[in-house]
Amino acid sequence: MSLDLSPAPGAAPPVRRVLAYAGLELRQQLRNGEQLLLTLVIPVGALVLFATVPVLRHGADRVDALTPGIMALAVMSTAFTGQAIATGFERRYGALKRMGATPLGRGGLLAGKTLAVLAVELLQLAVICGVAAGLGWRPRGDVAVVVLLLVLGTATFSGFGLLLAGTLRAEATLATANLVYVVLLVVGGIVLPLRTFPHGLATALRALPVNALAEGLRAVLETGAGFPFTDVLVLAAWAAAGLLLASRTFRWE
Repeated sequence: MSLDLSPAPGAAPPVRRVLAYAGLELRQQLRNGEQLLLTLVIPVGALVLFATVPVLRHGADRVDALTPGIMALAVMSTAFTGQAIATGFERRYGALKRMGATPLGRGGLLAGKTLAVLAVELLQLAVICGVAAGLGWRPRGDVAVVVLLLVLGTATFSGFGLLLAGTLRAEATLATANLVYVVLLVVGGIVLPLRTFPHGLATALRALPVNALAEGLRAVLETGAGFPFTDVLVLAAWAAAGLLLASRTFRWE
């Protein structure tokens, strides 16, 4: 019986290619110090600081009010800020163009990036929820609604992250993504619930996607409210707009 050692050229199956690229993306993100700062250190640090030190007025159950906002911050950090900056520099260095020309294809590349973002978010949320539980957090509400809000938030921020990365120069993407991150950290209902803002300003800010995500999560997890129709509709509209604009304007080189 002879053993056939002849080469068998050809691409791996599509699912295997996407999973392999997603694993590569995930390892790169976890090895990147700046990414870890955005995705884990800042959200967890903010949660611990504001839940244990009475810097801001959240009432007796500070951790219950803070945790949903920190979850929204984690999604924004990974799906928008981190992804925009990383993709922008990959585009500048020609990595996107080269990867898109491989058997992975452009669709596979975007699918791999999406899977890596979701994997990082799962890690973030596991750490945040564990730390919050240690601080006395007791969530309420329907888990399915929480998952829906997180998926819509991820789609929204991914769309606008890719929109930035695919249209601006890498340096401009870096500056814009960080500026948006800082601004939304202050007015995005993350640390301060919208009920602490003046009524007129709170109504206007409610239209921002990060506020819809944070307030929707807060309504479900803090008060055990039912389905947050307004927040879901706001996120769905932003997600559709971001993904549509990104698909029409993204440049690979």
